[in-house]
Amino acid sequence: MALVPYDETHLGGMQKLHKQSSVYSFANHTIQIKQNWKQLGVAAVVWDAAVVLCTYLEMGDVDLRGRSVIELGAGTGLLGIVAALLGAQVTITDREATLAFLKSNVQANLPTDLQPRAEVKELTWGQNLASFSTREYDFILGADIIYLEETFADLLQTLDHLSADHTVILLSCRLRYERDQNFLTMLKGIFSVREVHYDPGNDIHIFKAQRNSRKGEL
Repeated sequence: MALVPYDETHLGGMQKLHKQSSVYSFANHTIQIKQNWKQLGVAAVVWDAAVVLCTYLEMGDVDLRGRSVIELGAGTGLLGIVAALLGAQVTITDREATLAFLKSNVQANLPTDLQPRAEVKELTWGQNLASFSTREYDFILGADIIYLEETFADLLQTLDHLSADHTVILLSCRLRYERDQNFLTMLKGIFSVREVHYDPGNDIHIFKAQRNSRKGEL
């Protein structure tokens, strides 16, 4: 979500982030995602957490067909595109500065007949939440959106606002720092949270969260 670039001297072997595009295969489609590190920083590259969550969704443990989904901090749009290809009606969100870039990826990768399944919409966490229904979404998706501590309270407020009792939150992330664990502790104050998948090759965790009122059903 954030547009603050990482320090390139610490990226090591992550040259792939500086490529102008990356190609993926999900849901029987080839997806070519444009990247723009120099202009938009971390918001405009595909992170491993997104690929891992796409793979998890494609595995079939989660049935998205006909379900209402919202993606937070979408960046390049890969995750939302895959959710639409898997049959969901998706609202793909990020900050205003990224929307033109995000829309271009969505339009380029969804067949014409599937375009109506995806809406790109501005959402800055913690702001103007009244324009988003509190009971509309079956799933909330987020990939690598837990990393800036100053956004944690706004992110939690946004998740709380968007979640009905039936809503399932799936967050994919690499736990880099103690502050990332602190966010999970904050999340557990409102939701029942458990880890549902771990990719050791990429060191990516996927957490499932749902309102505490449905704790017994998780």
